[in-house]
Amino acid sequence: MGVGEINRTQLPKKSGQVAPLILGLQPSALIDHVAKVDSSLLDRIPGDKGGSIPVAFEGLESILSEVKSADDPSPINTLAGGSVANTIRGLRVGFGVTCGIIGARGDDEQGRMFVSNMLSSGVNLSRLRTKEGPTAQCVCLVDAIGNRTMRPCLLGAVRLQPDELTIEDLRGSKWLLVRYAFHNLELTRNAIRLAKQEGMSVSIDLASFEMVRNHRSSLLELLKSGDVDLCFANEDEARELLSGEPKDGPEAALDFLAKHCQWAVVTLGPNGSMAKHGEKIVRVPATGETQAVDATGAGDLFASGFLYGLLKGLALEDCCKVGACSGGAVIRSLGGEVRPENWQWVYKQMNTKGLPAPKLANHVIIKDD
Repeated sequence: MGVGEINRTQLPKKSGQVAPLILGLQPSALIDHVAKVDSSLLDRIPGDKGGSIPVAFEGLESILSEVKSADDPSPINTLAGGSVANTIRGLRVGFGVTCGIIGARGDDEQGRMFVSNMLSSGVNLSRLRTKEGPTAQCVCLVDAIGNRTMRPCLLGAVRLQPDELTIEDLRGSKWLLVRYAFHNLELTRNAIRLAKQEGMSVSIDLASFEMVRNHRSSLLELLKSGDVDLCFANEDEARELLSGEPKDGPEAALDFLAKHCQWAVVTLGPNGSMAKHGEKIVRVPATGETQAVDATGAGDLFASGFLYGLLKGLALEDCCKVGACSGGAVIRSLGGEVRPENWQWVYKQMNTKGLPAPKLANHVIIKDD
């Protein structure tokens, strides 16, 4: 772990500077190493295929070595990652929403890589601390049908501590995005408490089915607090949320989440998504016929599109449709970042469906609708 704050990464907030509309809390900056692999390699790695369990640095290095020494090695795509960063980057690049990241990065090559990638995407990093120590990393292994297996290396990585978060980090913004993680629970609770003091809305992503399974009671407590306005869960996370209950499927999870959050969303992969707001329930199919190259970031980019829809005041169904477009775009290439040509695909899909695409060609930036 780092030994205290050294400096802010970029552009100290100036008097009168407009705060980003949306802030993402990612305690540890993260670098993703994404590669296509044969299923036989996945058989040699501990843990469930398709899941996300932490590994030590030696384990991460061992997996990367396995990838590089394969009979037909795949190129490794290295870029800034993390669920919150993926969503924030998608909102900024694809939808023109002013966004920032709250967290910490190490004073190493990976930390500098994270900064470079996010700054080039236009994300505000004035709330990102730089600390002595390593930046978190994650290996993302993608099989032949596009399913991904994640092995994050977080042990020893620098991260933002609960007492380092201040009300000034949040002041002036409208939304706070968080990802549920038990090891960051105290920070998450503090961030939500401060966000509510500032009158902000809070969105949470349920992270992984393992996280829900292993730390369900704390998650339920957080949801039942009434402080979470929007919750995103995928189908596997939804099943774990109510595991052991008489009704434990995605539909039951959607109903449960909607009792405690204004908006509840359950994504169903190729089967689309469903969402609930008040008594309104919608089901929306996935967009496009393209075979998934890599499912990494699909849920994160769905959240980008859904949040854009909320900011534009779209109907619940249309929010899901925009999410389906952006989520469908990221799976067309490796990694959690949508390529420029795939953003053009998103806008074409939106226009076809009668959805308001952002006017990025005219440099229109959404500040507050």
